[in-house]
Amino acid sequence: MKRSSLRRTGALAAVAVTMSLGFAACSDDDGGDNASDSASSASPSDEMSPSDSEMSPSDEMSPSDSEMTESESAMGAGVFGAACESVPKKGAGSLKGMAEEPVANAAAANPLLSTLATAVTEADLVDALNSAEDITVFAPTNDAFAAIPKKDLDKVLADKKLLTQILTHHVVTEELEPEDLNGTFETLNGDKLKVTGSGEEFSVGDEKAAVLCGNIDTANAKVYVIDTVLMP
Repeated sequence: MKRSSLRRTGALAAVAVTMSLGFAACSDDDGGDNASDSASSASPSDEMSPSDSEMSPSDEMSPSDSEMTESESAMGAGVFGAACESVPKKGAGSLKGMAEEPVANAAAANPLLSTLATAVTEADLVDALNSAEDITVFAPTNDAFAAIPKKDLDKVLADKKLLTQILTHHVVTEELEPEDLNGTFETLNGDKLKVTGSGEEFSVGDEKAAVLCGNIDTANAKVYVIDTVLMP
């Protein structure tokens, strides 16, 4: 082969290689452009976001209404005083149970007030108290009755007229909320009963009886458990 033919053949080969490399570069550029176009076509709204089923802070599980109010129901709404902790948490004698019964029945079911319930029965006042409307009862605890010498207490329990006067002296003829307690009120005995104090601190009658558990609801009355038996 002549030298000129060799030159021509070499030149053609170089051109072929150059063209091949050029096509490969174009192919890579097209691929890059396509990838760029694909990336740019994805908008922020297309990105994965938490599904609707996932919890947000406001959707976090909270106690059910029944769980949240269980302790409130057991204690009663708005009651106050250290002795409230001694009231049964369940059953007829609980604050919830008392709220469903008229006042004499409610007191009889409460173990703190069993002596009072006995006295009310001895005086034949059960029906009168249960049928009264919108009254307030200052209810002495068993310990309050126990503080009276047994001889004197037996004498009172045996004297129905005197017992009735004492018990009805504990009953105000209107239903008193805690914010209304400070004042002088008419009793079922026909006399007056003075209460002083505010907030959760009250003194009742001349005896200055302290309210141990206050603002207890019954079906027809408010009850304030006190530490002393009041005398007319």
